[in-house]
Amino acid sequence: MRDSLHHACQRQLHARRAGAHRQRGVYAIEFAFVYLLFFGIVYATLCYGVLFTLRAGLQHAAEDGARAALRYQHAAPGASTLPLRQAQAAQTAAQRAAGWFATAPIVVAQICQSDTGNCTTPTCGAGWAERCQVRVTVTASGLNQMMPILNFAMPDTLVGQASMLLDGRAP
Repeated sequence: MRDSLHHACQRQLHARRAGAHRQRGVYAIEFAFVYLLFFGIVYATLCYGVLFTLRAGLQHAAEDGARAALRYQHAAPGASTLPLRQAQAAQTAAQRAAGWFATAPIVVAQICQSDTGNCTTPTCGAGWAERCQVRVTVTASGLNQMMPILNFAMPDTLVGQASMLLDGRAP
């Protein structure tokens, strides 16, 4: 009886070891699935964080360009400052956006009459009907190449825009 009890215990111990041996790879498979899920969430968070940072940088560049057009008033007495303001706005926005992207962003600065939308030959002044505004648009393209895995979910183009009403004191 003692022998049969001893053999029964050994069989039971052997069965436990064999069951544990068969379950050994399950932990590695579970870890692989959890790791892939966790890595995907962290990577997506980082990609969209970079995307929002780049978008905020473009927006700030456009806003700085619009402010530069408002500040710029260096011209000969009686001469129009509008082309100089427009050039200063584009230059400032381009400087602020430089270095963020692999290719230089496209910067467009326009001074337009507010009521008519005339951007070719605006006549700006202090009157309500002669109000003018500067519009600065900074566009960056080719963002899909920045993120190697989630490029299908990333936009290819980001745009930052700003507009500011010019004061009527300077022509």
